[in-house]
Amino acid sequence: MGICNGFQILCEAGLLPGALVRNHLQKFISKNIYMRVETTDSMITHLCQKGQILKMPIAHAEGRYVTDADGLKRLKEKDQILFRYTDAEGQLFSENGSTDDIAGICNDGRNVFGMMPHPERASETILGNTDGLALFQSIYSAVSPLVNA
Repeated sequence: MGICNGFQILCEAGLLPGALVRNHLQKFISKNIYMRVETTDSMITHLCQKGQILKMPIAHAEGRYVTDADGLKRLKEKDQILFRYTDAEGQLFSENGSTDDIAGICNDGRNVFGMMPHPERASETILGNTDGLALFQSIYSAVSPLVNA
């Protein structure tokens, strides 16, 4: 799992397709955003509902996910798009200019995933947001049978 710069590293290492580049307005963005769960066929989203809107913080200057038309076609065909940026009502919207409003993806083996938003900063009541907790609970429920075997 790669979050923010970790997502960048996974792409640069070739473990995930595409790249992360400067935001389209060339500005650092630090704020809460919304993202929509696009698939539940992954370790990180299997406890979520497809179409579920999650509020997450972002903090990046190089958070714009880019891929070419063929790469986007492959991501869609293989159901690898985990999250897309939206507004509060779920309409696609990306302040950073990401290709197809993509906020997170997985590899075709579904065992490597990356995202720009920070679920770890939205996982405790004291932080004022627990939407990120659903992602960590998904991961835990997927691996706990393996750990406890």
